[in-house]
Amino acid sequence: MDNSHQHTDVHAEEHSETMTKKRIWQVFFYLLGITAVEFVIALYLIPKGIIGHGIGNFTYIVLTLVKAFYIVAYFMHLKFEKFALRTIIVTVFVFIIYFIVLMLTEGSYLNVHMN
Repeated sequence: MDNSHQHTDVHAEEHSETMTKKRIWQVFFYLLGITAVEFVIALYLIPKGIIGHGIGNFTYIVLTLVKAFYIVAYFMHLKFEKFALRTIIVTVFVFIIYFIVLMLTEGSYLNVHMN
């Protein structure tokens, strides 16, 4: 019997056990709830002046990052990968965000001081 075929079947069984239909629906409803809260913030709380733009925007950004975590972790299956791969991906992401912030800061400085 072919050992490589057995190994892939075992790996597929392990992976399918970690992401069940129940878990998929649970994550879906988490995302739906977070999206509903974002809509309430964006369409009701900020326009009515119940919360300020700064607090509303900060909350909105945090909730969006939480949604991004759930999507990447469960639907893109990153939560079930090895620690080293997750660490590499997160490290690259941090450097990309740092680069974007650096370029925006530099661009804004040049825009202000060159004009």
